[in-house]
Amino acid sequence: MVRRYRKLIIGAVVVLFGALLLQDFMQRRGPADLKGGFEEIAFARNEQNKGGIVRIYAFSVADTSDADYLGCGELLPYNAYGSMTKVYFFQAGKAVPKSIQLESPHFDTAHFHPVAVYLKSTDGVGKVSTYPQSAE
Repeated sequence: MVRRYRKLIIGAVVVLFGALLLQDFMQRRGPADLKGGFEEIAFARNEQNKGGIVRIYAFSVADTSDADYLGCGELLPYNAYGSMTKVYFFQAGKAVPKSIQLESPHFDTAHFHPVAVYLKSTDGVGKVSTYPQSAE
């Protein structure tokens, strides 16, 4: 009888743990949940797995005046050992690059103009630089 209750309790704990994991997974925030209306357009990552990992992103932003650029960048993956995560933000509705390359410049700078850039490099501190919007 005690053995049956022990199995029942262990089963209940496993089910509860699974339910909590599922709930946590469903509540994860992503860039689309932040102010600004972020949408990922392009992504590039180097093949390096033993050194610094380089990630370059391009996002479109619906509301550039109220966007949480720093929050968006902080939600993206970053590895501490010599890595870099760089995010270019482009105004939605204007010309945006459909692909990003690892080599600088990461896109055609004559045709595409970011409104902000997020950078987290080897120091592990994320920084945002904003640019005045050009009248195109």
